[in-house]
Amino acid sequence: MANLETRYYSFSKPRPRTRSSGGTSETKGIEKRKLSQKRRTLPLQLSMGGHLSPWPTYMTGQTILHKRKPCSEDCRKRANSWQQQPLGTSKPRYLEQLENYLRKELLLLDLGTDSAQELRLQPYREIFEFFIEDFKTYKPLLSSIKNAYEVMLAHQREKIRALEPLKAKIVTMNEDCSERILAMRAEERYEISQLKKEKMNLLKLIDKKNEEKISLQSEVAKLRKSLAEEYLRYLTERDARKILIGNLNELRYQREDMSLAQSPGVWGEDPVKLTLALKMTRQDLTRTQMELNTMKANFGDVVPRRDFEMLEKTNTDLQEQLESLRADYEEVRKEHELLLQLHMSTLKERDQFHFELQEIQRTSTPRPDWTKCESVISGGSERWLILAEGKNSDQLVDVLLEEIGNALLREKDFFPGLGFGESIPAFLRYDGPVENKKPSKKEVVHLLEDAWKERLAEEQKESFPDFFFNFLERRFGVNDAIAWAYTIFENIKLFRSSEIMSHFYSVLIGKRKESVYISQRETMSQLLKEMTNVDTQNEGLITMEQLSTILKNTFPLKKEEQIQELMEAAGWSPDISSTEVLNYQILFTEDEEGQSEPFVQKLWEQYDNEKDAYLQELKQDLGLDQSDEVSLLKMRVALMNIDPSLDKQTLSTYLSQAFQLPVAELQLEEDEKQQEEIVVKLETALDRLRMADTKRAGPPREPEQAS
Repeated sequence: MANLETRYYSFSKPRPRTRSSGGTSETKGIEKRKLSQKRRTLPLQLSMGGHLSPWPTYMTGQTILHKRKPCSEDCRKRANSWQQQPLGTSKPRYLEQLENYLRKELLLLDLGTDSAQELRLQPYREIFEFFIEDFKTYKPLLSSIKNAYEVMLAHQREKIRALEPLKAKIVTMNEDCSERILAMRAEERYEISQLKKEKMNLLKLIDKKNEEKISLQSEVAKLRKSLAEEYLRYLTERDARKILIGNLNELRYQREDMSLAQSPGVWGEDPVKLTLALKMTRQDLTRTQMELNTMKANFGDVVPRRDFEMLEKTNTDLQEQLESLRADYEEVRKEHELLLQLHMSTLKERDQFHFELQEIQRTSTPRPDWTKCESVISGGSERWLILAEGKNSDQLVDVLLEEIGNALLREKDFFPGLGFGESIPAFLRYDGPVENKKPSKKEVVHLLEDAWKERLAEEQKESFPDFFFNFLERRFGVNDAIAWAYTIFENIKLFRSSEIMSHFYSVLIGKRKESVYISQRETMSQLLKEMTNVDTQNEGLITMEQLSTILKNTFPLKKEEQIQELMEAAGWSPDISSTEVLNYQILFTEDEEGQSEPFVQKLWEQYDNEKDAYLQELKQDLGLDQSDEVSLLKMRVALMNIDPSLDKQTLSTYLSQAFQLPVAELQLEEDEKQQEEIVVKLETALDRLRMADTKRAGPPREPEQAS
């Protein structure tokens, strides 16, 4: 220890100061001079001829020195004496001085300000400067490391400063949107209350009109009854008056005859003449009486014109009121009938739902408690909540099976080889145990994405299974290709909920042509291109109205309901304005596990549904059962019937897929007799068309044209 050369320097007590994140070149020079002075005051502990102390050492106290240069005998003696003396585990003095200095500097800092982290970093920066100055050999490397970190810190500071206004803007926009939502809700509540009041007033008015109608009907009935009674009474009085007048005339004639007979000379005239005059007078009286009776009989019910006009005006007013009441009555009656129909349909639905509820309660099992899966799934409750979000019981069962299958799959170290049978795919033909590479789901997804990119970039001369195995050989080598083939096949067969894995598995085993996947990718690329063209500001935003127009132009054969479903999958709802903006780039993103957004999922779902509907329409047009055979000619005619817009090339492609014949041979086949001889089972033909990219080329034929 006597030969150890050690230098000790004392620290000068640092003064409290405030550090800034940056400064001028003059300030930096002052700081460098201060650092140099502090470095001179720091202790430097050397050992064994100028080498740094090897602390912390092991408990043996021995120091191992590598690549030492040969020295003199005296050096060897000093080294042997050093090795013979056990070293303790105490820290070197230089390290202790540095730690004490760091603690003092940190205590003197004012950590209550916003730049506390910047101030806290300054002592560490100074310590690093001490190291740079003391280790001359490594000074360039350490300086470059320090400069790289300084540049990165400055870049991060600028980035933080740039994001500060955006944070305030987001807070302001959030408050504005909350206020608008509250105002809209208050306005909706007010409108609902007003509509309810108006409804109650209308119901009261209907009840009042019904009461008035009933009272008027009863009044009309009473008036008709009293009118009939008065009419009978007047008829009786008329007949009685006629009889009474006749009796009175007869009595008067008799009295005149008697008076003439008793005093014939009263008048002093000729009795014959008087008798003749009397007879003529009686005839005139009788004729006049008959005319009077006729006029009374004809005009007995006639009223004066003034009374008639008044009654006519009253009658007109009553008629108008009656028509108005009749119209109101018809409206009320129709509403009543509609309400009765609605009531009856509601009763039927209620009875049906009640029956279904009883049937479900009788036959269904208790709803499972999915929270029990939290303790079983790796990742705990947080991961289970992410997996179970927005899924029904059937989908949750699939998720649970995938998780259980994944755990079992990762426990396997080897897969049993399937052999070399003809039914075994070419990329799985191997005899013996195959190593399980145990990749993560994320790694499998990235591998499949790379495979699709390479497949789309090449000319596709080889089959997809052969390409897949050759891709693995190029990626992992010939020796590990079969192991990766088994590993990836087992993973994509298990994780069917992942879209990219599901599509890749369907293409790999031949359930779906790769042209289906390629066509859908091209459709989505075209859709994204249309949205980008509309986005003239290059902000990544379009309005809901623009999205609807793009969807209708890109998919002219889709129905309005399908466009509505795509809009809802993109985030639209009836309470959202058509001018609301949408970040359309998010619609086409995928997560790390290959799961796409609901918009892309809805596109795939509609594609499969449209294909099934197209093939079902084809089957109905053929009028055959699944087990019946269909000829090439019938299939050609049926396709043209249901899809008149099919061009010759597309039609030949569909027929080639259904009958597994070359397209060139189909184009040369013009003889109808030969086309009748080429047959295949309808079920087989439909399955082959379902595998391929089969879709409608144009609008269906109108019913009038089809008939």
